[in-house]
Amino acid sequence: MLSGKEIREKFLEFFQQKGHEIVPSSPIVVKNDPTLLFTNSGMNQFKEIFLGEKSVQYPRIADTQKCLRVSGKHNDLEEVGHDTYHHTMFEMLGNWSFGNYFKKEAIEWAWELLTEVYGIDKGRLYVTVFGGDAAENLAEDTEAADFWKGWIAEDRILRGNKKDNFWEMGDTGPCGPCSEIHVDIRPDSERALIDGKSLVNESHPQVIEIWNLVFMQFNRKADGTLTLLPNKHVDTGMGFERLCMVLQGTASTYDIDVFAGLRTWLENHTQIPYGKSEETDIAMRVILDHIRAVCFAIADGQIPSNNGAGYVIRRVLRRASRYGFRYLGQNQPFLHKMVTLLSKEMGTAFPELKAQQDFITRILEEEEKGFLSKLEKGSILFSDYLEKHTSGSPKVIEGDFAFELYDTFGFPADLTELMAREAGFTVDTTGFERNMKAQKERSKKAAEVKKGDWVEIGAQTENEFTGYDSLTETCRIQKYRIVGTKSGEIYEAVLDKTPFYAESGGQIGDSGWLISEKEEMEVQDTRKENFLIIHTLKQLPEFPEAVFTAKVDASKRAAIRSNHSATHLLHAALRQVLGTHVEQRGSLVHSEYLRFDFSHFARVSEAELKQIEDIVNQKIREGLTLNEKREVPIEEARTLGAMMLFGEKYGEKVRVINFGGAYSTELCGGTHVQNTLEIRYFRITSESSVAAGIRRIEALTGDQAIQYLTDKLQVLEQIEELLKNPKDPQKALEDLVKKFRETESLLSEMQHKQLMSLRDQLIQESVSASQVLSRVVQVADADALKTLSFELRKMTKGKIIVLGTILQDKPMLSVIFSEDLTPDDNLNAIKLIKELSKEIAGGGGGQAFYATAGGKNIAGLEKAIEQASRMGN
Repeated sequence: MLSGKEIREKFLEFFQQKGHEIVPSSPIVVKNDPTLLFTNSGMNQFKEIFLGEKSVQYPRIADTQKCLRVSGKHNDLEEVGHDTYHHTMFEMLGNWSFGNYFKKEAIEWAWELLTEVYGIDKGRLYVTVFGGDAAENLAEDTEAADFWKGWIAEDRILRGNKKDNFWEMGDTGPCGPCSEIHVDIRPDSERALIDGKSLVNESHPQVIEIWNLVFMQFNRKADGTLTLLPNKHVDTGMGFERLCMVLQGTASTYDIDVFAGLRTWLENHTQIPYGKSEETDIAMRVILDHIRAVCFAIADGQIPSNNGAGYVIRRVLRRASRYGFRYLGQNQPFLHKMVTLLSKEMGTAFPELKAQQDFITRILEEEEKGFLSKLEKGSILFSDYLEKHTSGSPKVIEGDFAFELYDTFGFPADLTELMAREAGFTVDTTGFERNMKAQKERSKKAAEVKKGDWVEIGAQTENEFTGYDSLTETCRIQKYRIVGTKSGEIYEAVLDKTPFYAESGGQIGDSGWLISEKEEMEVQDTRKENFLIIHTLKQLPEFPEAVFTAKVDASKRAAIRSNHSATHLLHAALRQVLGTHVEQRGSLVHSEYLRFDFSHFARVSEAELKQIEDIVNQKIREGLTLNEKREVPIEEARTLGAMMLFGEKYGEKVRVINFGGAYSTELCGGTHVQNTLEIRYFRITSESSVAAGIRRIEALTGDQAIQYLTDKLQVLEQIEELLKNPKDPQKALEDLVKKFRETESLLSEMQHKQLMSLRDQLIQESVSASQVLSRVVQVADADALKTLSFELRKMTKGKIIVLGTILQDKPMLSVIFSEDLTPDDNLNAIKLIKELSKEIAGGGGGQAFYATAGGKNIAGLEKAIEQASRMGN
């Protein structure tokens, strides 16, 4: 039996022998493509080649691509665990042709690999081809069908519809007909009863798609129309886990050797054997899948967070934790303990897992702790809710409350339903879904962006960026478009040559002007979309065919350069002071400030921050000259010791930025000062936590830093003036603070004595009073009212004590019973406070023996106290 490692190696060796260049997997987290959060198929990293926006370096390529399908059109999350062959994160084995070979070779080699190299029984294979679609005027793919007839019986060539046999990455982009290869791994006894071809694409767990051969011919535009691509391409994708299942003779992808070590660990840790029950089996499959997805995403730089791709990863992680909590009895963090095993299994093929093993472990542990804490808080809120609604009928958990638990505390809906059933309640699922639908509609409206198609002018060539060497450039507009957003229309243009730096690597985009003889347009921003440099304009060009001068805002660029170079100096200083475990986890290089996120698991002390700041300023004063190298082979950059960030996809040629020889060397595409003296001064303004194991430093340079110090000095001078300009301002301020605290303590003591005196007075009055002691009192605050109420509760017998007061021009009531009174249905503080608070136009609540209420009508306070007095007569 072939191991997973051998299966992967045989695939790559086969296509290498067919003249394919073997390339590494691109990161699972997508950058510079607004249409995708994650790499969801093998073709993502080649999208620009399909669109003709990037030149072809290798006409034939093969790889194994890590993919994640948890959002958008291709989303397998809900199927994961409930069947035996779906995954969120999976490997996609693929071979590619960029305008080289097409259907004939792709079909021939797929058949050869599966049947001759892997030895799959030909009698178990079926293929599908696109059967056409009249609505889109697409003909049947007879060409693919004819090629298949040379390898497989015609009755095993099935026609598929557009859903199954026309592949599209998203709503727009490259697409084309596809030919799927399916395999029937049922026992011979079952195969004899039912023909396998009747089960193709019918979701049978043992008659499954194993390989998809996509023939890229079209580009789907925003208006839905299809146009032919400049060249025909082949894009194939074979599920590695499914292939292992077939070749290793298992009934599930979760039974292959890739998951064996993880599953054994999970069984031992939980003391629950796999196969015991469907519920625990689903939970284990969810965990086995999700631990891979989360670890690979973190290794590629995507930390769990509250928005965007980070929110998706957090959701996947919490789903795994929830299944462990709900079905496997895991109320303590455990997922992080699986990272070492995963790294051992997959770290050779994907070395980023090994390199990031400790970091991933710490992130997972912190995330699990936080989520389990939320589950605990949600459980407490749930119990409080039940206590307040026990006497109600019918016993239904309101949908609004169930959604609040889900939305605010991450409390899973199915867990709410389970706990409700155990308490004899049901959940208003209709109300819950109403809230969920409303939230989705809000999210959908917030994210809705309608994009128009490009209006092309002249020849379309690769964009050339010239902004490293000049802030002006003579250029032409290649294409432009109008983009409708929720806030109105914006205008975008692509230039053949541009000095404008597009937002990338944390550095914001340039702004400036496009100037021709006939018009001048403001460039408000510059960003990347795939390999296009897109300029956001304030208005559409009136004469788009004209020759323009592109001019970057020089002062803004200078500030950005200063902050970017300071970021490199800061990174090196952090590693020098805190340790070489420090790695960049995000940055923002703005014209006004810089922000730098880095891996570190403790607060950076004031002394450390001072040391870091001093090192950076020392390097600035040393006048380090920029040593920039462009088009450096990636291996040469490694030998130079250049810092490389996990999650970044580097090409074969890179740009190396160096300041101070061995002090700072990094791969970077951003803009920089020529000498560190241009930075002038560096000042850290804050240090904080961003996420588990991630710290953030914000800082200023140049004019902004000097202005910051000027403002601080002005505040200090004002403080000295208020202190009458003492010789030692710090000591004078400390003495003032000391006196204030002494006065505050004395005042607190006096207020306490007054409160106790009032208590004694009321106790004395209670002797002759009826069962109800009701008074309007003067107290300092709500805490004092509560203290007085509980003092009277202890020191009276048989009394209902009703107190009223005015705090910050608002009336407040409290009701409390003496300790010897036992609340019941007739004697209940909550019921009494609700009745009395009507007089002050308010409401409140609390416990059966003690309740409070606030209101708006001060005039009604005396009436409420009088009403309480009458109750005792």
